[in-house]
Amino acid sequence: MLLSSKAGDKKERTLLTKIKDRMAILKFRVYLEEDDTVYRDVVIKHTQSFEDLHFGILKAYEFDSKHQATFYRSNDNWLRGREISFAKYDKPYKAEPLIMSATSIGSEIRDTNQKFIYQYDFLKNWIFLVELINVTKEESNKINYPAVSRTEGIGPQQYGTRSLLGNKFADIEEKYDLTKGAEGFGEEGDDDEAGSDGSGSDETTDEGVDSDEF
Repeated sequence: MLLSSKAGDKKERTLLTKIKDRMAILKFRVYLEEDDTVYRDVVIKHTQSFEDLHFGILKAYEFDSKHQATFYRSNDNWLRGREISFAKYDKPYKAEPLIMSATSIGSEIRDTNQKFIYQYDFLKNWIFLVELINVTKEESNKINYPAVSRTEGIGPQQYGTRSLLGNKFADIEEKYDLTKGAEGFGEEGDDDEAGSDGSGSDETTDEGVDSDEF
């Protein structure tokens, strides 16, 4: 066990040494919280900021950038630690948040598989799990960092059906009265399904932790 511990410490020191290097490139796997088969691998320079990572994730999932956003430091149990926020919002904080634009990625890497939770659009409550999966010195002059290096699974539509039809959806909805079931065509159980929008699902992550722990 002692040898294993020493090997782990050496691996972590090697990682941190790489991150201090000017050429360090970090690869994060960004999972959709509700479906870990859907993910995007994002590569980014360790000197870039969390604001850069924020925009990189939105681009990877083809989301707009109109809404509030924050990262949380996390751990292997996906608990929420100190926030790294796009801005200081009008809400309670357990500790003063760091600001994305002023916080470099490398400054927050403390583990070989460092984890963060990314929350976007506080009303829709999109949650992504962000995990460091690789560190390399191989920077490419052909890549504009941050960049997506791998795409797995079909990503969610940010605004559901409305995102496919835009403003025309409201006209179609009104014309065909899509908000109500068509008479004579309903099936048993439709009322229950129509009343569930899926937006109130419980989060799997835990906010009840001391933000100074990680």
